[in-house]
Amino acid sequence: MASSKKSHSKNQFEQVIDHLEGHYPNMPEFAQAVEEVGRDVFDFLKKKSDDSYWKAFRILTEPDRVIRFRVDWEDDDGAFQCNHGYRVQFNNALGPYKGGLRFSADTKIDTLMFLAFEQTFKNGLTGLPMGGAKGGADFDIKNRSESEIRRFCQAFMTQLSHHIGPDTDVPAGDIGVGTREIGYMFHQYKSINNKFRGVLTGKHPVFGGSCIREEATGYGAVYFTVHMLDEIDDSLKGKRCALSGAGNVALFTAKKLIEMDAKVISLSNSDGTCVFEEGITADELDSIIEAHENRVRMSELDNINCDFKKGEKPWGLKPDIAFACATQNELDIDDAKVLVEGECKMIIEAANMPCTKEAIEYFEDNDVVMGPSKAVNAGGVAVSGLEISQNRSRVSWESSEVDTKLKEIMKTIHDTCVDYGDGGKVIDYRRGANLAAFDKLSQALYFSGLI
Repeated sequence: MASSKKSHSKNQFEQVIDHLEGHYPNMPEFAQAVEEVGRDVFDFLKKKSDDSYWKAFRILTEPDRVIRFRVDWEDDDGAFQCNHGYRVQFNNALGPYKGGLRFSADTKIDTLMFLAFEQTFKNGLTGLPMGGAKGGADFDIKNRSESEIRRFCQAFMTQLSHHIGPDTDVPAGDIGVGTREIGYMFHQYKSINNKFRGVLTGKHPVFGGSCIREEATGYGAVYFTVHMLDEIDDSLKGKRCALSGAGNVALFTAKKLIEMDAKVISLSNSDGTCVFEEGITADELDSIIEAHENRVRMSELDNINCDFKKGEKPWGLKPDIAFACATQNELDIDDAKVLVEGECKMIIEAANMPCTKEAIEYFEDNDVVMGPSKAVNAGGVAVSGLEISQNRSRVSWESSEVDTKLKEIMKTIHDTCVDYGDGGKVIDYRRGANLAAFDKLSQALYFSGLI
């Protein structure tokens, strides 16, 4: 009887994957994200006799809509340029769509589909009423002037404004979209609609943004790590922490780690890795953060004491904890082997899906504790959710109040992951995050009459 039940469940899972591969071909990142959640859901649903849960999984792997539009804008030479804009509104079972916008030359539908799917589950973990979405454009912000960036943001928002609103979809920033770009887009939205509404998060606090929004993803990742260490009666003090990336997530993860007496031994970008064998100082980090705000690459600075390893990753530095803060699938099976050989005991996914499937399996086989991205980096969207609350109430909270609320949310997320992921030799935080979010989303679909 048990064997028949397992076979039936397995067939259900295969049907979902086959359907997705048929309807969304050539989307390996999206397929990877769905299968990662699906493996845990499969084990969970083997204990359920009600097939309606499989219908919930099927619904949750299908986006509500995928929006694509043309963005026409004028460059500094007076010539009109054309880019592609996107918004994937994945699921709004729990609340208005919520998720970032990224401007990058390599932005494509596959990446946005996986990010929007992940965002749906991530937002479900926060306890805040938010659905999942993601969007952006194939606009290379690195090679454009200030005026070109402003004109592109205005043109992009002119098209996007038809599809968003405070009760519909509330975008935020992401790669290539910071406070400056959000400000340009928010002003354009106001000009089009003649309404001052909280339709974007990540704004500057001077006109409706939340304090510590830029810091929130990095801070939240560290708060989650602290709770993971508490589970094994350990702390961050003195820990060698290798970080990839040099954007907001990496920089503010580093900032909070230094505040907690950890030793940050690396930051990296596409050029290579800056190694700080004795640990980066707070002053050096402040210089890097200032350079980042002014669009100056870390490798171009001469006032920091780092050994720059061109073309290398940071994982061979034998860290106690590895923080993957750069981008999706940056840490592969070879990197995983290097980290395990170096006796790294904890992997923190501060970026979105930074570890490949093979790397994850290798870590699990070697009992390396992993903090999964949909839980670890939920701090950013959590503070975005708090910004929505402030905008609706026309109030502004001080940094300390927002930080206190962020700590509480990250503690709740951690404890929820433990509840759903405990029971093995090490806590399976990935399984805990996937099942906790799936359980909540399934209930929302049930009470909506969809399953």
